This record gives sequence, C-alpha cells and structure tokens, in this order.
Amino acid sequence: MSSTREDALAYHRRSPPGKIEVVPTKGTATQRDLSLAYTPGVAEPCREIAENPLDAYEYTAKGNLVGVISNGTAVLGLGNIGALASKPVMEGKGVLFKRFAGLDVFDLELTPTDPDELVRTIRALEPTFGGINLEDIKAPECFEVEARLRDELSIPVFHDDQHGTAIIAGAALLNALDLNGKRIEDVKVVVSGAGAAALGCVRLWLHLGLRRENVLLCDSKGVVYEGRTDGMNEHKREYAVQTESRSLADALVGADVFIGLSVAGILEPEMLESMADQPIVFALANPDPEIDWDTALATRSDVIMATGRSDFPNQVNNVLGFPFIFRGALDVRATEINVEMMLAAAQALADLAREDVPDSVLRAYNLNRLSFGRNYLIPKPFDYRVLLTVPAAVARAAQETGVARRPIEDLEAYSRSLERLVSARLVVMHGIRDLARRDPKRIVFPEGEHDKILRAAKVLIDSKMARPILLARRQMVSERLSELGVPEGAVDIVWVEEDDRAEQFAQTYHDRRRREGVTLEDARKAMKLRNIFGSMMVECGEADGLLSGLTQDYPETIRPALRIIDTKPGVDRVSGAYILAFKDRLLFLADTTVNFDPTAEQLAEIARLTAGFSRRFNVEPRIAFVSFSNFGSNNHPSAVKVRRAAEILARTDPELESDGEMQADTAIVQSILEERYPWSRLKGPANVLIFPELNSANAAYKLIWRLAGAEAIGPVLLGMARPVHVLQRGVDVSDIVNMAALCVLDAQEIDSSG
Repeated sequence: MSSTREDALAYHRRSPPGKIEVVPTKGTATQRDLSLAYTPGVAEPCREIAENPLDAYEYTAKGNLVGVISNGTAVLGLGNIGALASKPVMEGKGVLFKRFAGLDVFDLELTPTDPDELVRTIRALEPTFGGINLEDIKAPECFEVEARLRDELSIPVFHDDQHGTAIIAGAALLNALDLNGKRIEDVKVVVSGAGAAALGCVRLWLHLGLRRENVLLCDSKGVVYEGRTDGMNEHKREYAVQTESRSLADALVGADVFIGLSVAGILEPEMLESMADQPIVFALANPDPEIDWDTALATRSDVIMATGRSDFPNQVNNVLGFPFIFRGALDVRATEINVEMMLAAAQALADLAREDVPDSVLRAYNLNRLSFGRNYLIPKPFDYRVLLTVPAAVARAAQETGVARRPIEDLEAYSRSLERLVSARLVVMHGIRDLARRDPKRIVFPEGEHDKILRAAKVLIDSKMARPILLARRQMVSERLSELGVPEGAVDIVWVEEDDRAEQFAQTYHDRRRREGVTLEDARKAMKLRNIFGSMMVECGEADGLLSGLTQDYPETIRPALRIIDTKPGVDRVSGAYILAFKDRLLFLADTTVNFDPTAEQLAEIARLTAGFSRRFNVEPRIAFVSFSNFGSNNHPSAVKVRRAAEILARTDPELESDGEMQADTAIVQSILEERYPWSRLKGPANVLIFPELNSANAAYKLIWRLAGAEAIGPVLLGMARPVHVLQRGVDVSDIVNMAALCVLDAQEIDSSG
C-alpha cells in the first residue's frame, strides 16, 4: 500500500511527535517503589557494579540496550543531510530493534564528521550500551570508524550499511546458487557500486567461498582494475584485478551473478542478455533498482531476481539481520560481532527459507502459498521464526570463536526463551509439543485434502509428534505431499469410499444406533461421511484421536463424534474450554462451546474437568464460579444455580481451591477478594472461570481475546472417552499442530490409565 508525503509527515507529527519513548520497567506507584528505584535503594546496585563492572548487565538495562549512532553523512537515498535530519531514520531503526527482537535503543545523532572525533565521541559512550549499531556514515570513513571502534571497545560494534546487506544477500545467494546448480567457488560475480554495502558484500562472500579473482568491482568510473588511478582509494584498490574489461557492460559478459548497490536503471536489458545461463541478479538500489523486475523477467526467463523493494519477491531487507544478530550477541555478552557470527546468521536465514511458511506470514503479504524456490530465496521480514533461529546461530558462533563472556549451555532452551517476545501461546504450547513427542499417536484428519492439513501433517511428521491419517483421495494429495517433502509412507492415506473397514464400521454403527432409527443401509451411507468414518476409526482403535472442523461449523463437526464416542467413565456430559494466554498468566474458561444451559451439577462437573485440564499446563487451578452477584447478594435463579454449583464442588472435591458465586472482577482482582471477602476459599486470583451458561462464557472469552491482547488456544473438548478435538474454522497451520499435540496428550493419558 503506497503512502503520500502528507501521510508520512502526519504519521511522524502525531502526538507525541516521533516514534519512540522511554517506559519504566519496574513499579513506580508507591513511595517504596521510588525509594528502590532511586534514593536510597539505587546505591546498592551502584556499589555492586563498582566492585564488578560486569554486574551492570545484572542490575541495569545495558545488556538489552543498543546505541544507534549516525552523523547523517550517508542517509538512505538522501545523502549527506546532517545529523539532525537523520533522526527520524535512527528512531525508525530503534522501532525495528524493539519490534523484531525486543531490544531497546537510544538513538544518538552526532555532529562530528572527522573520523578521529567521531571515534573519540563514540568510545566515550561504551559504559551506556551493550552494543553499538553504526548507521548512515559515508564511505570510506565508515570503514575506519568501525575498525577502530571494534579494536578499542569491549562491546559489539556493527555497521549495518556495510554488513547487513552482505548477510541477507549472502543468504539469498546461497539459495539461488543451490537452485541453479552452481557453486560459489566457480561463479563470476560483478558488483555495481563500491560503497559500504557493496564492499561489505564482497568481503563477506569471500568467506562464503567466493574467489577474489572471480570478482569484478565497478563504480561510477567503470571497472576497478589494476593500475587504475582515477577515483581510487585503498578500499577499492584491495579488489582491483587484471582484466581487459573497462565498463559494466564488458564485465557482465558471461557473468553468473550481478549485485547492484548503485543507481537505478544502470543494468540494461542487453547487458543482462550477455550474462551466463541462469543468471542471478540482485538489483538492490533503492527505491528504484538497477533493472526493473518486470524488465528483467521479460529479458531473461531464466533469471533469479532479488531487489530491495517490498512489492516484489525476494526483498533483501536488512531488518532480517541486525535485530537478531544483536539479540544473539548481547545475550551471550559478546565482545564483538565477528565474521563467523555474520556467516552463521546468513546460513540460518538460508536454511529457514526451506521450511514451511507460517500462515501469519502469508496473511501479512496477502499470499495463498509460498515455498522455497526462485521467488522465495530468503524469509520474509515478518516471519517470527527468524527470532527463534538467527540469535541462537549467532550465539553459538560467538561461543565457538571465544568472544562470548556468558556462554549459553542449552541453545535450544535459549531459542525457546525468545518465544516470549513473539507469543505467549508459543511458550505455552512448546511444553505440550515436547510431551507429545515422547509417545506419538495416530491422529485422523477427516479434512485430509485441505492444504493446511497437509502442511500441518508435514510439521507433525518432522517434529515426531504424531502419525497423521488423512481421509483423502490419494490422487488429490500425493503431488502436494511430495512438494512438501513428506517421505513416502510417513502418512496414512485412507479414502472412505474404498476402505475395506467401511462395512465393519457400518455394522458397528448400526448395532449401536438401530433403536434410534438407523438402518444398516443408513449406516453404510453414513460411512461415506468423513467425520463419521474418522470417529469410527477412533472408536474401533484404528486411530488414537481425531481432529476436524477447519472447513465446517462447530456443531457439524462435534455431533458425529458425540453420537459414536462415549464420555469418560464418571462423566455425564462433555464440555468445551478455551485457554487465554497473557504474557504473565493463563486463564481457562468453560463451558465456552457445548452446553447451552447446564445444571448446577453439570457446572460442578465442568469445573472438575477444566481443573484437570489446567494441570496439564502446570497450572494449579483456582476456580471461580462466575455470576452477576457476589456470594448470595442476589437470589435470581441463575445466581442460585451458580452458588449451588460452587457448593457441590466444594463438597465433592474439597481439595480443589474453588469458590462462588462471584462477579468476574472479584474473581480475578486479588485486592477485591482481600479487602471485601478475606474469608473466601480463593487465596489468589482465579485462573479457571466457570460461567453459568454458554452465552456468557462464549461472549467473555471472545471479548477478552479480542480486546485484552490475549491469545486463544482451543476450543478443547473435555470429558470424551477418546480424544476428539474441533478446530476453529479457518485456523492457521500452527493452531492445527497445537491441537494435534493436545490430541496426542489425551491419547497418552488414556493409554496410561488403561
């Protein structure tokens, strides 16, 4: 979506002006808070840091704070506009650090342009920051400034203009070469541009295996060759080669790779035609590339293209690099960001592009499908998995090269810890997925031809959580499973109209329901319905659980299962629950999906089932029976019903911490309980909320989910004798995988109980 000059100015001017602010991370509401935050309490961490300087990482924000520093001499596409005019860009950089990696930033716009003065000024800032990101400092001064600061400081210094593009484009190059079957050691590379980014690419790619003699560097004067004097400096001279080529057109004859970090339109169609078979063209000039995407594809159908633009595939965007590289570097308290750490980031990005793309990314870019190939070489900037992969790769490289002052023993656990920056639901479900892996089960998917189910099946297989059974026509899914890389035989494909068990299932179904008017012929017809066939597979032990509902309404999905599969022993009715995940807590709400107007006895049973469910997530239940009244303040039949339900549960399950009836705020705000109802059986805020009927439960979970920033997990069906769960219509692949993991856990529990 395009925006106008007026849009951009209004965005930045809107109150408060700019894009960033400082927010306290500790309480400041009381006098005691202030005495700890400032005087006298602040003296204690000061003493500790004076004795051991590294304690600054324990007691201050230093370990999560990056200095984004510029003198405004080479601002993106604007040139030398000065320090003050560069501030909107530096604030924007701070926003990206925070948005993508949870890192805080102080942006500093400095007036010195002399390298000595700039180095001296930045060096004096070392105590403040955990790392320094140099930005928009012109070449060749930027090379000297970064090199000297890296030598003189004990914190990471990273010049993003120089290294960021090199890392991201390097990842794209690795995958592009893999696609066209060429080796980096053999290809001829032509570089248009000789600034910080261009030279950074050459330097890093040499470490990837590119040969120096295979690189031709071109600037505004033409090819950089041995003996040239016009427009040369020591940094260009480093890459001067013996060659007869003098122009960009000469250099491109037979070239395998073109990377442009120069000016728009410099790569003409005739030049592209002269390149080798399956040429790789990274036209990264912004906002307009060296050759237009459509022109390049019209000129050479075999070209693999990348640009710096978001409106074309393969956007080489530095935001894929710097936030995550600093995240990993700061978390191991690295003293520098070295070449090995940069290479690790590039390789991690290249590897990630080969994995299934989350639905959240597809939605962000309005795409139906995206998979590794010529138009998808590197992950999209909004792919949350970059945070879960690149920092760990960078941290590992820092440790292996000896620059990590606080090595991380378990890097897999470290990656998981970063999930808190992405999603509370990710954190919650990771433990469930781990438990599922211990004993995978057979899960049947009646909607087995749907692409999301096929993609979920791939994830379940790769992660060893379950063996998927797809109710599908083989001819409809085989090709897609092959595209996804699902090994032959890794899934079971069952077509209900041809399966030999259909007659057996029909007979069993008829035997159970013949006194409800179901004839054998009716039963045979019913077996052609996938939800019924799938439920029979579970009931007859041919599958361990069922997951359906992606394309159907909830009642349509659940009704066949309820007709075929019994409730657990001792359970009168099944119920439905949702988990709402917040940053610091989980709330379990029931019954949100099944029982319209349960009795007091059924409410007590729903509470008992939900309490057991909460314990699966290591949450000790505190149960509140929610009403519009507090502890007898109203004798409306609804309030009386809820009161009776609380009394029943207290009598039958006295070990459970429960109480009611109570209003919702009484249930979850501890101060209300303590001040008004200190005698309540609840000793803390409730985490299990039981509602008087479906209407209020369903409305409550949807309001909290949509307005309070919570993430929803569910619906989860409780009380079935065998695992059956219903998907929300149209959910993401990750939600399908999560629900499958819960289904596996149910099956494990049933197995363990006999």
